[in-house]
Amino acid sequence: MSMQQVIPNFLLQRAKLTPNRIAVTYHKEQITFLNLHERAITKARKLHSFGVKKDDTVAILMNNSIEFIEIIHALKHIGAITVFLNTRLTEAEIAWQIVDARVDYFITEDAFSNISKGIANENPLLNIVSVKQLDRLQETEFSLNEEFPLHEIDTIMYTSGTTGKPKGVIQTYGNHWWSAVGSALNLGLHEKDRWLLAVPIFHISGLSILMRSVIYGMTVILHDRFIPSQINQSIMRDGVTIVSVVAVMLQKMIDELEDHSYPPYFRCMLTGGGPVPTPLLKKCKERAIPVFQTYGMTETASQIVTLTPEDSLNKVGSAGKPLFPAQVRIEKDGDIVAANETGEIVVKGPNVTSGYLFQEEITRKAIINDWFYTGDIGYIDDDGFLYVLDRRSDLIISGGENIYPAEIESVLLSHQDIDEAGVIGVFDKTWGQVPCAFIKCKNDVDVSESELIQYCSTRLAKYKVPNKIVFVQELPRNASNKLLRRKLYEYIRN
Repeated sequence: MSMQQVIPNFLLQRAKLTPNRIAVTYHKEQITFLNLHERAITKARKLHSFGVKKDDTVAILMNNSIEFIEIIHALKHIGAITVFLNTRLTEAEIAWQIVDARVDYFITEDAFSNISKGIANENPLLNIVSVKQLDRLQETEFSLNEEFPLHEIDTIMYTSGTTGKPKGVIQTYGNHWWSAVGSALNLGLHEKDRWLLAVPIFHISGLSILMRSVIYGMTVILHDRFIPSQINQSIMRDGVTIVSVVAVMLQKMIDELEDHSYPPYFRCMLTGGGPVPTPLLKKCKERAIPVFQTYGMTETASQIVTLTPEDSLNKVGSAGKPLFPAQVRIEKDGDIVAANETGEIVVKGPNVTSGYLFQEEITRKAIINDWFYTGDIGYIDDDGFLYVLDRRSDLIISGGENIYPAEIESVLLSHQDIDEAGVIGVFDKTWGQVPCAFIKCKNDVDVSESELIQYCSTRLAKYKVPNKIVFVQELPRNASNKLLRRKLYEYIRN
């Protein structure tokens, strides 16, 4: 008879093993793993008194904070499913995700009170509680979730869909466990490691650091947000050995660093969200800053391919090789291609998602025989290094944020005076890329660029709003009337 595979509750086990080790440093506050566990238990009891129980779906809209970390672990203690909401989204985008995920409870904080009020008006049956309200609740006992079944859903994060609607990516306890194990096998695990977390916790890049923390017994140096000077000071002052960034963050850190260098114990600058430019890599090499470039996504619970520093200049543009538990191959027209041939990047491993929430058809197309078809285009060279040529075909990467043109086009087409819309990413020296929209108006109606940008601003997160709008007579399409986004670049060149 087969037994269900389980692992111990991450934080509970860590609190037993190394109770007095520092778990999180936040501003001037330090809390141990035992403190974190006790505080998470208290939060869990309050959440239980509010009505949260095992298998409920709970959405969180919060900024980086210790309270956010406590609530994440409190929900695991209860056995609830956590939906992470991007704080940069508009009220309409957040409301859509709450409905799509069939959320039972919504936890937020005062900074988002206007959003929570608006959502409450639209969805009066949704149970909403702020952090302050939660703290005032009485505690009630609950049955502690002492073991995590590897296959059970732990968290949900939304990623943009090619049709314009986001998809809820399922992340199991096993996904998070194997992501942490794969990272440790790749980067190594040092006794005095301290990981600086300045990326959003609601992103997989941020959450994965918290999972590694309790699994490894490693201190997290938590920051509210990314401020280059504060990050550099923290590396110098707080014993930081690893930082997770995207290329634009790294560039700002190096600019702010000026002629200074990082301490010798700083051992890893982990970069994602696209390749690091060669000039920046050379600057880092001159200053002995070890840069590990990665390729990953929400669907792989963080990195799945990593390029080590010794190969960064020999294999410029490469994302590296797969982590130990993972496999990567390239397919074209259903066949596995030879080295250096371009095709779709396909990945497999215990850190890869089991699918998309309530999206059986999309899941069936994305996962075949346990292989996940990323939609990204690339090739693997003779030495086994992966090169990513196109991120999900038309994906725009702006400051590490993934933006799908179809989502912006969908908003633009909802405007009464717009007949057709096409969106591409154009170069930006600060963000890498920003969205640029091409518009065909109905019957030559006169609509201003500023009006359309304002229209988008009320319906899209700030980073998704087109930086520029170009008015055209027609949009390029093929024989099947499909929009040819690549042809839009010719409009700019001409």
